[in-house]
Amino acid sequence: MNLSYWEIKTWFSNVDYTVVGSGIVGLSCAIQLKYKYPKANVLVLERGVLPQGASTKNAGFACFGSLSEILDDLKTHTEEEVFKIVKKRKEGLDLLRKNLSDSNIDFKQFGGFELFNCDDNELFEECLSHKETINKLLKPIFKESVYSIKSNIFEFKNIKPKYLLNQFEGQIDTGKMMQALLSKAQSNGIRILNSITVEDFVCTNTHVEIKTNYFNFKTNKLCITTNGFAKQLLDEEVKPARAQVLITKPIDKLHIKGTFHLDRGYYYFRNIDNRVLFGGGRNLDFKGEETTDMIETKRIQDKLEDLLKTVILPDKPFEVDYRWSGIMGIGNQKKPIVKQVSNHVYCGVRLGGMGVAIGSSVGVDLANLLD
Repeated sequence: MNLSYWEIKTWFSNVDYTVVGSGIVGLSCAIQLKYKYPKANVLVLERGVLPQGASTKNAGFACFGSLSEILDDLKTHTEEEVFKIVKKRKEGLDLLRKNLSDSNIDFKQFGGFELFNCDDNELFEECLSHKETINKLLKPIFKESVYSIKSNIFEFKNIKPKYLLNQFEGQIDTGKMMQALLSKAQSNGIRILNSITVEDFVCTNTHVEIKTNYFNFKTNKLCITTNGFAKQLLDEEVKPARAQVLITKPIDKLHIKGTFHLDRGYYYFRNIDNRVLFGGGRNLDFKGEETTDMIETKRIQDKLEDLLKTVILPDKPFEVDYRWSGIMGIGNQKKPIVKQVSNHVYCGVRLGGMGVAIGSSVGVDLANLLD
């Protein structure tokens, strides 16, 4: 692709900061850089027509962890580490809501519910026995008890009659959130170019030379925020994890309201526009879902439909309207990777499926590393 003098002069001359990825982290980083350095030339490159990872593909859960997930985390993290993880997620959600406003992201705090399979007695009893301990651990963050026991008021079947409520969990409209972030970035003079893939980069003593699928250019600093696609550019401990989702057509008198977690959080669903959005099933094929291929598989989609029929909507007919997948970035640790990679290169990746919760704060933290 041959660039004209005008294109080079307007878009690719004197670029101070280049951000790779226009998801939550990338746009939050770019906006924070503009706040810090109002006169800086900030450029965002996005490989897709829309953000390609999980920012526009997620289920819109404004959550920080079900009780079973926190208990799982305590098996590989200290209490202090888990406390900091949850605190970071809570602060990230607060920052997202403050920056964009609840109305612009359609934030609703209907609560989050953790359901348990009828035969999952061990996990259910473990959660009940540790509920007050975890409430005590998290009380300094929320000032109240987080988890409580509730009865099955939503008429689900083939689950235990009691489940756990997280009163602080909410939900957002993912599309509205990303639209608001894009609008805020552009209104601050940040240039965003889509369908541009960064193929490689070379860091010199004074700048970074970037090679894309269309052209090459120079930038003073480079920020990589591609999360699940990070391995394509970085040698960091992060691997892709595909999340498959479906959504039903509108359902008359839909009785579901809130966000719901099932089977240790490997399945999750919610209400949206009188529809049920349902995702998960990665635990059916962990290795196969470690991919950046954004397609759906029959095995997982069939399982999602089966659970809709037998658990979520047992007495209601439904039709699937849309199916899609998104790519998360995960690793052995829940803490995201926010660091300086080399002289002029930085990254903010491995959000562990919590991009809505921590994406804003990771972007700000990343920007604050730069000078």
